[in-house]
Amino acid sequence: MDLTAANHRIPLSDGNSIPIIGLGTYSEPKSTSKGSCKISVKAAIDVGYRHIDGAYVYRNEDEVGEAIREKIAEGRVKREDIFYCGKLWPTHFEPERVRPYLEKTLKTLQLDYVDLYIIEMPMAFKPGDEFYPRDKYGNWLYHNTNLCATWEVECHPYFTQRKLLEFCQKHDIVIVAYSPLGTSRNPLWVNVSLPPLLNDELLTSLGKKYNKTAAQVALRFNIQRGIVVIPKSFNPERIKENFQVFDFSLTEEEMKSIEALNKNVRLVDLLLWSDHPEYPFHEEY
Repeated sequence: MDLTAANHRIPLSDGNSIPIIGLGTYSEPKSTSKGSCKISVKAAIDVGYRHIDGAYVYRNEDEVGEAIREKIAEGRVKREDIFYCGKLWPTHFEPERVRPYLEKTLKTLQLDYVDLYIIEMPMAFKPGDEFYPRDKYGNWLYHNTNLCATWEVECHPYFTQRKLLEFCQKHDIVIVAYSPLGTSRNPLWVNVSLPPLLNDELLTSLGKKYNKTAAQVALRFNIQRGIVVIPKSFNPERIKENFQVFDFSLTEEEMKSIEALNKNVRLVDLLLWSDHPEYPFHEEY
């Protein structure tokens, strides 16, 4: 796969294409300063990112949209250069709620369209405008619905998703991997029994060989497998580093060595919702 920093889109089965690396924009609203997301998106576009991953529930789509519009106004990019992925939150899975929620995203972004719109996670909550509905006793209010759609897939060297990848390749489906560098260590929704991915000795040693970071090696691993990666960072230097993955290649032997790191255990376990009847995170799909 001959991908470069300037040309790194891969084809989709409907004739469109998707950039193989994108910027994740999730952040904790209470601990993220106002404007930091906008600064990060603008920096990413300047570096060469053309894929931005966001969601209305992140509460920063206004900053994402403003950053994109400013870069368009500067002449740095055109709207068709940018691939924006938005997400449908689980309180809006009922068919009649989908379009209004999408229109909220478009209004917040102040853009005419999104390039991809996906289900945030395959577990429905009580329909309504409250992001995290609970009853008066503090119990989660879940909802049964028909989940007939596709969602993003966790994928990294500790959870390689080999069976899923083979299935998707057979059926001409592109995987978009969230948490390609591992994730934060919040025990509410992360399996902290696994060690931090970026401390792995093999990834670190390969990074030294290629004068790269462990993160760059982890990203390159999935890119060479044809998997779209969405690393999240609001650090300008990290954003730049994560994009510098098109000037080296891992050997076939190194790819096999990294694949052997697979522990077949999810990091994003969402344990706080493990009592949900549709809780899906028990096995590899």
